[in-house]
Parts: sequence; structure tokens; C-alpha cells
Amino acid sequence: MPLVSTGELITAAATAGHGVAAFNVITLEHAEAIAAGAERAGVPAILQISENAVAFHGGRLGAVAAAASAVARAASVPLSLHLDHVESADLLRSAPAEGFSSVMFDASKLPYAENLKATAEAVRWGHDHGVWVEAELGAVGGKDGEPPRGAHAPGVRTDPAEAVVFVAETGVDALAVAVGSSHAMTARTAALDHTLIATLREAVSVPLVLHGSSGVPDDEIRRAIAAGMVKINVGTALNSAFTAAVREHLTARPATVDPRKYLAPAREAMTGTVAGFLRVIGA
Repeated sequence: MPLVSTGELITAAATAGHGVAAFNVITLEHAEAIAAGAERAGVPAILQISENAVAFHGGRLGAVAAAASAVARAASVPLSLHLDHVESADLLRSAPAEGFSSVMFDASKLPYAENLKATAEAVRWGHDHGVWVEAELGAVGGKDGEPPRGAHAPGVRTDPAEAVVFVAETGVDALAVAVGSSHAMTARTAALDHTLIATLREAVSVPLVLHGSSGVPDDEIRRAIAAGMVKINVGTALNSAFTAAVREHLTARPATVDPRKYLAPAREAMTGTVAGFLRVIGA
């Protein structure tokens, strides 16, 4: 079916009182697994490609975007295409031509005032070109190259008063907030600040986004959605499933040289992971 817009999926999920999951695409197998997992669970999902993934593909967005778009269009459930954690203005401006309806513009490493200014400029450009824009306030942490920092350390979590001003002055369409999760977690041990989530939900008028959800247990995700989270980002959990399946296959069959022999179980492992998250998030 045709691609749908991320804004459409977010609005529908918020209205229905559940979440919508966004899964990171790195390889073609990731995209295929996300689409298959969404079909298995019978709910919509978002395929998102990060600036880091674009760098992995030689800095060329077109090929990986075209592959993800083709897979999404062939699916029997609604899927959208989202460009994630974009810091480059050039990459932001390439989004519409490559089929992205939404972008997460990430200036969260900058001081608050600079983040606000840069985000406002990105939102103005995005809205002028029909692009839905997400931004981040707070320090979710855990991205490549970032120094270790506790998810509940002072100054990390999103301040509700700052969030009110940030949303009003940037015009952003959704806000990723720091409430206790962290990127790149391989164990599902994160404890979220549900009181803060509820406070943020009351404070701002735009949908809230939870990054680093691979490390968040199912019950914590359910509580977060009940408290006001809408878009739930998952990346590392797919990579963990992928790598475990490849490692298992090659350990048992070290003479294997045909990559299809280990990519098939890796793709199936990711499909199961996607479907499992979607049954929690999209139900």
C-alpha cells in the first residue's frame, strides 16, 4: 500500500490512546523484518533511518531510502518513512525528495538556547516543505561517541518548564524527552520516571517520543504510553537479535560462506522482535 505520513500515524495513535513504534533501518534485512513484523502483529509502524546509518552507507541517503520505501510500499499494513537524529542541515533538506514525511532534527547536544534556535530554523524549513519535525530536549544519551552519563543524573532529564517554552517557540510537531531511558542498551533494565512523563504530557501540546526503548521492559513501556508517550523508538533490540542469530548460525556452521544462510535467520529473529514490541506498543 502507499506510504502514509508519520504525522498521520502519530495522530491516530494519540487519539486511540496507544503508541506507535519506530524501528531503525540499517540494512535491507532490517526494513524487511520491520515490515514483516508489522504485518505479523497487524499494526502500523515507522521505518526510520538515522544519520549514522546514512554515514554507514557512504553518506548517500538515496539507496537505503529507496530500499526502505520499496519494502514499505509492498507491505499490507500502513508504514511511514522517518529520518532520525539528523544534525546535518544538508541531510535535513534532502528528506522530502527521498520520500520522508518526517525528520527528527537533533540539536540536543547544544546548550538550551542554541538548541531552541537551531530547532526553530529546522522546523520553519520543514513546515515550508511539508515535513513533520521531531526534536529532542534533555539528554537521552548513549549515542556513539557520547561520554557515559546516568539516565537519572542531575541535569539529564527534560525540564517541563523548558519544554513549554521550547515547544511554543520552535513550533515542533513532537518532542523526544529524557525520562530515564538511554540509547544502545542491550539489557531491558531501564526504569522510567512516569511522574515526569505525565507532567510533560500535561505541560506540552505535542506528542511525546521515547528514545532508547530497547532497554525498557514491556511493563514500563505500557505505563509510559498510559502516562502520555506516543512514539516509541526501537533500534538496538533489532541489532541484538540480528547479531545473535548470525553468531549462532556461524558458530554451529563455521564453514558457511553464503550470507543468505545466516541473513535469513537474522531477518526472522528481527521480525519476531518487531512483532513483540508492536504487540506491546500498538495494542
